[in-house]
Amino acid sequence: MIDERDFPQRKRLRLPEFDYSKKGAYFITICTQHRRHILSTIVVGEGAPLPRFAVARLSRFGEIAKYWIEGIPEKYPAVSVDRYVIMPNHIHLLLEIHNNDGRGDPSPTIDGVVGWFKYQVTRDINLARSAENERVFQRSFYDHVIRNREDYEEIVRYIHENPMRWEFDRFYKEE
Repeated sequence: MIDERDFPQRKRLRLPEFDYSKKGAYFITICTQHRRHILSTIVVGEGAPLPRFAVARLSRFGEIAKYWIEGIPEKYPAVSVDRYVIMPNHIHLLLEIHNNDGRGDPSPTIDGVVGWFKYQVTRDINLARSAENERVFQRSFYDHVIRNREDYEEIVRYIHENPMRWEFDRFYKEE
C-alpha cells in the first residue's frame, strides 16, 4: 500500500483562512511550464526607448497573454489590473478587487481570476501552435496580499523595473 507521506509535499501557497475574494490589492506571479521563454524577449539599450533601459518585447504568445490580461476587467467587473509585465517566462500582475457593483461574477476570487486567465491563454496558445492539452503555465501561482500603500508602491516599482533587472530576477534562466 502506498503511503501519501512518501511523496514530496507541495508548499502551501495561499494564506490559510484568508478570503481571496476580499476587497484589496494582490500581487500575482504566474510562471510558464518549465520556465520556458515563450512570452517575450528582453531588449536592452538599442531598440529600447532609452539607452540603458530595457523593455519586454512580446512574442505572439505574449500578445495572447496581454489580450487576456486586458480582458480580466470585462469578465470580472469588480477586478482591475493596475499594472502588469510579461517577462520571457513569467507574468507579474497587480490585481485589485473592488466592491462588487452587481455586474459579472458576484464574488470573484484571486484563484478564480487567475484560473480563468490561465485557461484562456493556454487554449489560445495551444490553438496557435496546433498543440493539444499542452501545459503553458506551471500548476499554481505565487500571490502576495498587498498590506499598505508602501507595499503597493514597492510592487509597482518592482513590476516597472523587472525588465531592467531580468538577469538578476529569481525566475531568470538562460535558454
